[in-house]
Order: sequence, then structure tokens, then C-alpha cells
Amino acid sequence: MIDSAPDLLRLVVLPVFAWAAWRDINTRRLPNRLWPPLVGLGLVLLAWETFQLAPFATLEGRLFLVQIAVSLLFIAPLGYVFWWIGGFGGADAKALITLAILLPTFPSYVIGTLQFPLVETPVGVFSLTVLTNTVLVAAAVPLVLAVQNLSRGDLEPTAMLFARRVAIDSIPDRHGKLFESPEGITRGGLDLDALRMYLRWRGTTLADLRADATGHRDPASITDTYEPTDGGTHVGPRTDGGSSVETSSSDSDTETAAVFDDPWAAEAFFEAIDGTAYGSSPEQLRDALELLSTTDRQRVWVSPGLPFIVPMFVGLVVAFTYGDLLFGLFGWFGLF
Repeated sequence: MIDSAPDLLRLVVLPVFAWAAWRDINTRRLPNRLWPPLVGLGLVLLAWETFQLAPFATLEGRLFLVQIAVSLLFIAPLGYVFWWIGGFGGADAKALITLAILLPTFPSYVIGTLQFPLVETPVGVFSLTVLTNTVLVAAAVPLVLAVQNLSRGDLEPTAMLFARRVAIDSIPDRHGKLFESPEGITRGGLDLDALRMYLRWRGTTLADLRADATGHRDPASITDTYEPTDGGTHVGPRTDGGSSVETSSSDSDTETAAVFDDPWAAEAFFEAIDGTAYGSSPEQLRDALELLSTTDRQRVWVSPGLPFIVPMFVGLVVAFTYGDLLFGLFGWFGLF
């Protein structure tokens, strides 16, 4: 049994976020058109419940106003703040703002003798519960990575909590960031979307680059360039299919690299796209290309960069069923 029609309508958020999580895993891209219908529904439901509880003379009515205020004036702006400081992507911020509008109050669903969510909070701001659940789920990701790396025997203390070793040949189809450079493990590696942009701009492939590093390192080898797209795996060709390199010279890679003013044409690439390509720089691009083209290993460390929508979806499912994870933990430890 469902206590109210608004609670029933709010269940639509689950299949929408399930699809969003699936798409974000596969493409790291979410369409802007995803959010306005949910925001519109949230506003309609807020108006509906406001009309039902006006003039807010009861305790339930006054609590409703507090819940709305916290959700709209704290949780929603928090999504924008996280995006502004670089902690969120644009889609993550829009998702949190959408949840703040659509889910300000705890819903209620009764199945048999159980009432869901099982664990509520005194204030009852449901969007806050979803957010705290999401943070707790996201905090478990490094532990999952560590267990996976241990099971594969990939023991690197500085990387195993944040990255995993993947085949270099698979990198063109992956999302995330390189977690190493020619000097070793680093958290400042190149975003793989930026790598795809470079390969598409140059009209080459990672396999070709690895087969002829010397030729690709020479910026004079570029005769034509192509549309870099946004680096996503779901748009455009895997590369532009061009061939921009001549046969490599007999000079060693070290000798050849030393005479180029712009090795790999990294500066030219960033000038052509008029941007930084996901916060990357020419130095990061050169380091990544040197690593991928010269290493004799078949695998390198890559941070998967799990999109925040995925733990948000899990946190949402937990919120609708169990309820507030943080409040439940406090209860288990006798803090409430």
C-alpha cells in the first residue's frame, strides 16, 4: 500500500536513474533533456502537497515546510557548489538538484507488515538521505578496487585503491584517467577522453601510434587534421581513419624527441581545440603518449573514474528500501 499519490508518482525516479547509471557507465554522457521532466514532476507534486497541508497549522504541516526549505535551500544549491568547485560533473549536479526538488520528504510504502523505508530520520529530508547514502556507497568503491586488485595479484600500494591495471589495447574504449606516467604512479594522469580527442584530431589510432612512436612524435608528420569530437566512445568514429605519419626515421626515439619544439604536436592540438580537454595539458598529453608508446608492458594503471550517478542510483534504491544508512549506522552503535 502507498500512503499517497505523490509517493506513487515519485517511484518514476528509479527507472530513470537506472537508465542514467547504465548510460553513464557506458558513455560518461547524459542528455540534458533527462532532467526537466523530473523537475517538472517534482514541482507539481510540491504544489499538490502544499495545497493539501495548507495553512500548515499542524505539526505535520510545519515539518513539511522545514523539509522543503532544507531540500530546496540547502541540498539543491549544494549540487551547484560541488560543480563549481570541480567536485561534480554537470550531470551529477543536475541530478542532485533534481532529487532535491522531486524528493524533499520521506515517501511511505507498506508491503505486508513492513513499512518502507525502514529507517527514517527525525527531520525527514529524503534528498539528504539519498545524498548521504550516495557518499557512503562511493566511499566503498576504493575498497572494492583494492579487493579486485588483490585477487589479481596487482599489488601497488599507491594505486590499488584508486585504479586497476588494464590492457593498453583496450584503452581507446575505456573511460577514466591514466594513473601513471613514464616516471611512475601519478594522480595527475591524462583523461582518456582527451586521448581519444587527440587521436581523432590526428586521424590515427593508438595501435598505429605504438607501432611508430618516432613518426608520430614528429609534429611535421601531420598533414591533415580532423574533428576531435568530445572524446566520448559513443560519438563519431573510433578515429577519423586518416594516416598522418610517414615512416619513422632511423634516429633513436631519444635523439628524435630532443630536436622537436612541439613533440607529438601537443601544443598544436590544444591550440586547435581552443581548450584544455577535460582539464588536461600538453605536458600531460606528452607524458601519456610517451608512456603508451614506449612501455614494453601490456597493461597500465587506469583510474576508472566511476561516475557519481552510479552510487547515486544505488543510494537512491537503498533510500527507498532500507532508508538512511548513516542514521542506521548511528543506531547500531547506540548513538541514537
